[in-house]
Amino acid sequence: MLVALAMPLLAAERAYEARVTRVFDGDTVWVQPLPEGRYRKLRLDGLDAPEICQTGGEAARDALAQRVLRQVVRVSERAIDDCGRGLARLQHQGEDVGGWLVGIGHAWSYRWRKSVGPYQREEARARVAGLGLFADPQAELPRRFRQRRGPCVFP
Repeated sequence: MLVALAMPLLAAERAYEARVTRVFDGDTVWVQPLPEGRYRKLRLDGLDAPEICQTGGEAARDALAQRVLRQVVRVSERAIDDCGRGLARLQHQGEDVGGWLVGIGHAWSYRWRKSVGPYQREEARARVAGLGLFADPQAELPRRFRQRRGPCVFP
């Protein structure tokens, strides 16, 4: 029974190679599927990076850009979010980019209800080491930041 329920989810996942053409923030990128496919806006699945106007937001964006901008990545897209972005995991040179970003302290493992998210181990190691966001004991989850302040506004 469990296998039968999981099959539609696996069948819906799309996997493809793409070049990262833009890094908008620490968890949003634009890719162009290879060869010469239609550009796609993706949100990295399983993590939550600071908003771009939040402390640590620019550092998260810059770290992600340094790693994947103009690089070919393996995309595993599983769904579309409420903003119309594909929810996806990226692999670059065999490494999960989301796990890497959380592991160096530039994002949190995505929390939902009682779940601590898929990157809880990476986050725990980054916290113990005081890396990135976790060097600041007052670092605020992006969801709380948005609730308190609203979305980032750009001129």
